[in-house]
Amino acid sequence: MSAARTQSFLWLAQRASAAVLAVCVVVHLATMIIAVRGGLTAAEILARTRGSVAWAAFYSVFVLAVAIHVPIGIRTVVAEMRGGHSRGVDGIALAFSAVLVVLGTRAIIAVTG
Repeated sequence: MSAARTQSFLWLAQRASAAVLAVCVVVHLATMIIAVRGGLTAAEILARTRGSVAWAAFYSVFVLAVAIHVPIGIRTVVAEMRGGHSRGVDGIALAFSAVLVVLGTRAIIAVTG
């Protein structure tokens, strides 16, 4: 894939993941605000998410969107600071994405397990 095509793909991926993140953040915050204002404690909220396939699916989408969006942004910032893209920067962004997926998956399991 050419450099211009790669850049275009990454631009599109970051914008699409931003749209997904916007929805996920609104749903997450609204749910937390409603739950807390309704008098639920953290323990009660976790009791309700335990075993929930729907919440596991929602947070999986959330984590994947983060794992796509954030490394692309970091890659861009680092490349601008260094004066250009390199395989090293790409590798670091990819590794960071993998770390986000692993940590996010652990959080999902902890909340919905």
